[in-house]
Amino acid sequence: MRPVDDERAPGVVPSDDVADALGTEVQADVPPPVVPLTEPAEGIPAVVDTPEALAAVVEAFGAATGPVAVDAERASGYRYGQRTYLVQLRREGAGTALIDPVALPDLSALSDALVGVEWVLHAASQDLPGLTEQGMVPTRVFDTELAARLLGMERVGLAAVVADTLGLGLAKEHSAVDWSTRPLPTEWLRYAALDVEVLVEVREVLAERLAVEGKAEWAAQEFEAVRTAPPPAPRVEPWRRVSGLHAVRDARRLAVVRELWVTRDQNARQRDVSPGRVLPDAAIVAAAQALPRSVPQLTALPAFSGKGTRRRAVLWQSAIDRGLALADSELPSVRGPKSDAPPPPRAWADRDPAAAARLAAARDVVASLSTQHNVPVENILQPDLLRRLCWTPPDALDATTIAEHLAAGAARPWQVELVAGPLAAAFASLDG
Repeated sequence: MRPVDDERAPGVVPSDDVADALGTEVQADVPPPVVPLTEPAEGIPAVVDTPEALAAVVEAFGAATGPVAVDAERASGYRYGQRTYLVQLRREGAGTALIDPVALPDLSALSDALVGVEWVLHAASQDLPGLTEQGMVPTRVFDTELAARLLGMERVGLAAVVADTLGLGLAKEHSAVDWSTRPLPTEWLRYAALDVEVLVEVREVLAERLAVEGKAEWAAQEFEAVRTAPPPAPRVEPWRRVSGLHAVRDARRLAVVRELWVTRDQNARQRDVSPGRVLPDAAIVAAAQALPRSVPQLTALPAFSGKGTRRRAVLWQSAIDRGLALADSELPSVRGPKSDAPPPPRAWADRDPAAAARLAAARDVVASLSTQHNVPVENILQPDLLRRLCWTPPDALDATTIAEHLAAGAARPWQVELVAGPLAAAFASLDG
């Protein structure tokens, strides 16, 4: 059960008792001890995996009151993609529900029952895409991680935020397990239920703090931006994200990397296995550097000594052979695809000294505002948007034009209001 005021978790000694035992006074700035949160208030609910059980949850949650805590578990590192394998909800009057979206892929009825209800999530941008696939789309969101960032909290993981706001300890030892496992172990289900156990209570504390610091409207705009964010555009040449690719410097070897990446991705998708488990990035780079001409040469490489990689050695060698057989005109560019993004800032001083000066001045402005408002620099203004403003500025760099430029780049109104004037002043001082 969740600890209450007159209960002490085993092994936890209140600070006053420590002081009495040591014969010392408690310092005013010493935080109270964190009390472990070990069991859901109503116990571990049964997993909802039938239409009849789901209908009961829909009815209960639709009739309940207040915000609804929502969380989702994926199998990142185990399965292909970011599919959701467990959905957790908790609402006053309905308790906690653990829903199996593998057995029940369409949860739109539950979403419909919660129209107009605020959904409380931690790091909503991670969970909302998968929830959308299940038909769960919120009409209002409160993101406890984003709120913690706007409040300048040093640690914004869920366990840290729960400890800071409620003084409760939330274990996170099962955060990276394979949630596609069936049946799910009891310990994992306990962990999943606890993730939403106090989320609404955390929301109340954070909302109060945001109001006190005058950041409630900032937070509302950030939450809405997360809720309405479009899906990310498909990556151009995603194979270039292979870790260690910087060590591959010629087009022929890059072609081998590309062929191996495409083959691995197809195999991983077909088997529903994380690509890194099918063939590690390090093995792809090693093969591209060595350019083996036969399966024995390939399996002689240390990166291909594992049982799984050796078992599919013919598949990998075929991909290497395709890369080696390409005509020169079919090889990928060593420089990479063309992009409208600014070059790396380290190159600005040589390529465009004026842009480099603008960026230095702009960074000083954002850093100053970050300190003044106790908000991380990346939340004051998106770094990519700041770089784009400095590299390809509008014709006029007055506050109005800068504000329009930032708004067109999806900066939130509170960000535009905060930074446009100081940026204009900083740029004007450069011209002077």
